[in-house]
Amino acid sequence: MLTVLLVVGILVLLIVVHEIGHFIAAKLSGVTVEEFGVGYPPRAFTLGRWGGTEYTINWIPFGGFVRLFGDDDDGVHGKGTFADAPSYKQALILLAGVLGNLLAGWLLFAAAYNVGILHTVSEPTADARLLVSDVVPSSPADAAGLRGGDYIVSVHDAGGEEPPLTPEGITAFMSERGGEHITVTYERRGETATVPVRPAHAVVPGEAQRPAIGVGLALVTSASVPWGEALLEAAVSSYRTLQLVLEGVGRLAGDALRGEPDLSGVTGPVGLVGVVGEAADNGWGYLLSLAAFISLNLVIINLVPIPALDGGRLVIVGLEALMRRTAPRLAVQVLNTVGIALIILLMITVTYNDVAQLFS
Repeated sequence: MLTVLLVVGILVLLIVVHEIGHFIAAKLSGVTVEEFGVGYPPRAFTLGRWGGTEYTINWIPFGGFVRLFGDDDDGVHGKGTFADAPSYKQALILLAGVLGNLLAGWLLFAAAYNVGILHTVSEPTADARLLVSDVVPSSPADAAGLRGGDYIVSVHDAGGEEPPLTPEGITAFMSERGGEHITVTYERRGETATVPVRPAHAVVPGEAQRPAIGVGLALVTSASVPWGEALLEAAVSSYRTLQLVLEGVGRLAGDALRGEPDLSGVTGPVGLVGVVGEAADNGWGYLLSLAAFISLNLVIINLVPIPALDGGRLVIVGLEALMRRTAPRLAVQVLNTVGIALIILLMITVTYNDVAQLFS
């Protein structure tokens, strides 16, 4: 039950942050915000009215919304309406939501680094460990049973000589002992094992003459990072996450256009319960980093040009600016209906996959 509450709390927080972005941009643009709601109707109670905006709490606790004056296709026009705001202001208001999630993702990643999550370091420290980041298929390390995620505890040759436990130290040690018997002790999920390996040539692509066992190594630690450094690390993590999500969405769209949509790698609300529970078990830092990842997912997903999403609405605003006239209301309503239907269908499909995986 606690995990379910965490999932709801994270989703509500991130969607409310998204709506705060719309809210701030609308206020700055002179567009009247009629209502700022946490949760979805029916309304539970009203917190009050300030600055011409009604603030409400609603019964369906899965997000929030901003209701703009003249933005509900009722043909209302005049001062303070979204419909009569210049196109660039409309675009700014629509983009502000994803900018809110972008900022939230960055700050959440920074908080995660400050609390303490696994990250690479360039120099050995008292609490740093040597992580196997990946293993070359059919390499000596692969044959010995080493896997990505293992921690190297010790390495020594037949004479008992040991290298420094750094990526550079291990690489140099192996490259000088081609064909020799090397003993590697590693840790996996709290259990330690020892295996023999023999460095071989032609293991690393492009370096056929250098003996190696075929592992990628990284010096990592979970130590807390100072805020200044955490913000820089978070910027890099945010950029990489956006790249990863964009590639995934592009791949999914390409598969769908070919008539071969593969949703097996997409996690819905049900699957998210397990993911959040696992992150929470590992500590607050990992829960914060997962929230950051979800927030940055929302950035990309909301920019997808599907009607009813911010990306689709931006396309309409752009077309109206080019045509210098308002798009036909009926056409916009039909497109929004189709967009909502597609989103609902996707959510049903993803939820079905989540449930199916629970029983598989």
